[in-house]
Amino acid sequence: MKFTAEVRVHYRPGTLDPQGQAVLRAIHSMGLPAVEDVRVGKSIRLTVEAADAEAARALITRLARDLLANPVLEDYGVEVHA
Repeated sequence: MKFTAEVRVHYRPGTLDPQGQAVLRAIHSMGLPAVEDVRVGKSIRLTVEAADAEAARALITRLARDLLANPVLEDYGVEVHA
């Protein structure tokens, strides 16, 4: 059975986010000082073949943990859909 999944990776709270800071500076240079913080992450969409949703989630979680996210700096979330 085919499943689609989305992995969302983002910096852990308290971790410096240089891209987020660059975006924040650009927003402020546009004259929008009301924006106080920006955090930039990434979203990865995958399609996998698995016996069931649980197997698909296990596979995607392994990929997120071992390849897609840096466990020292980043957290991740996994969503799986049939």
